[in-house]
Formats: sequence, C-alpha cells, structure tokens
Amino acid sequence: MKKSGEAEMEYTIKTSRPEEMIEITDMVRQEVRKKGVKDGIAILYVPHTTAGVTINENADPDVVHDILLGLKKAFPENIGYRHAEGNSHAHMKASVMGASCMVMIENGELKLGTWQGIYFCEFDGPRSRQVYIKIMKNDG
Repeated sequence: MKKSGEAEMEYTIKTSRPEEMIEITDMVRQEVRKKGVKDGIAILYVPHTTAGVTINENADPDVVHDILLGLKKAFPENIGYRHAEGNSHAHMKASVMGASCMVMIENGELKLGTWQGIYFCEFDGPRSRQVYIKIMKNDG
C-alpha cells in the first residue's frame, strides 16, 4: 500500500486465478475509519481494462461462483475475437462490471445493505492489480 494523495489510497491486490472475485469491503471500511469520516462517500476505482469492481451479496459464496459462471457463459473465451492478446472475453466482463463504484458513508460506516459486500473482479489473472480508494467528507 502506498499513499498517493491526502484522501486517496492505492492498494495492490495479487490475484491467483484467471477469474475471481475478492471481497475488499474490510479494506474500504479501514480507510473510512483511518480518515475519521462520519458522513461522506467512498469512491473505488480500478485502473485496468480486464478487471473491475462491483457490489453484490457477500453472505453466500455460491453467488460469486454463479456470477463468474454466468459471465463465462455470456462471454466465452474463444469465439473468433480479433483482439491479438486473446483476452477479449476479459475486456467484456470488466466493461459489464465497471471500473468504479461509490458507497455512501453514514455515521462513520459504509451504507451497505445487510448482504452486500464490495468485490474486486479479476478476469485476466493471475496478476498484480491496483485499486484506488478515495474517501470524501460531506461538509454540508
């Protein structure tokens, strides 16, 4: 982890499989606590074209399995794509998931639903990836 700005942190995530979803909710919670923000917003950004970030259920690990299975069926690996690197399926999955998400902070806590968690999504691993977290305080 290296500091890259007053309220922005860069984390490195090392993935171990070609496709996986890694829960990073606690990482974001720790940043909120470190910054001491009681009311505001947490912004997450993934600067990669074959990885993403999303919010989804974190209570049942079968949900993550099913999401990855559904994405694999929707975007199969080899169906005549032209991209020379052979990872077009990973680019499409990352585009569907998105490169960023935001979570409100209320009373010093992430305003997530009972079953929600924040996930880093790897679609072209294993790799060393970055996630940027910016915590913004509501002054109003």
